[in-house]
Amino acid sequence: MTFATYPSLAGRVAFISGGATGIGSEIVRAFVRNDCRVAFVDIDDKAGRRLATELNDGGGQVVFIRTDVTDIEALRQSIAQTRARLGPVAVLVNNAANDERHAVAAVDVDYWDRAQNVNLRHHFFAAQAVHPHMRELGYGSIINLASIAWRRGGGEFAAYATAKAGIVGLTRALARAFGPDNIRVNAIEPGAVMTERQQLLWYRSQAAVDEIVQRQSLKRTLLGEEIARAALFLAADDSRMITKQTLTVDAGLR
Repeated sequence: MTFATYPSLAGRVAFISGGATGIGSEIVRAFVRNDCRVAFVDIDDKAGRRLATELNDGGGQVVFIRTDVTDIEALRQSIAQTRARLGPVAVLVNNAANDERHAVAAVDVDYWDRAQNVNLRHHFFAAQAVHPHMRELGYGSIINLASIAWRRGGGEFAAYATAKAGIVGLTRALARAFGPDNIRVNAIEPGAVMTERQQLLWYRSQAAVDEIVQRQSLKRTLLGEEIARAALFLAADDSRMITKQTLTVDAGLR
């Protein structure tokens, strides 16, 4: 099967958080295939270096920077380093997250704050940091990864679901704030994407995977590459009049 490529993305700089594995790595690969210069950050140094080496050996222009997105100053420095090495950021994909399960009674203040920091806070500060880049370029696209978890009610991960709901509100606010600079801000809400991590932690058997697929309207396993293709569309000029929107990619699960 052949999928679309987007000529308007060629040569643009994309910055992607949480890009070493899972959905993030598929997003990195997709932007490289569309001839973007890509910088990505992650706390998984080994996986990040391995992916960057693979893509650079294949002819890509890829920079990996080991960064903990909960460290806002380190995140800002990574964005500044991206500009110095690749140029001003035209596309920001805020992907890094941790959908750790927890009982409501087990959550204390420190845990709550950590959950918001890894799942929500960095979206705002990354957007704040790339805003001058995009204003200088005269255009830009910011794509925030939310989740359908908050819509269906995440009783087993209330802190995560709250953060993902917040991302939708943040997306709409930033779209208004940045619109006059021709910067678009949208969100993607993935469904049950069967990454290696999800299958290791939550969907440990084929029966568990099959059960979630049967709850979807489309009876195929949802993969990270589907989320990556949605991100490409929202980044490209093909969607140039789309902003302040949330695109659900869940095979009709919710």
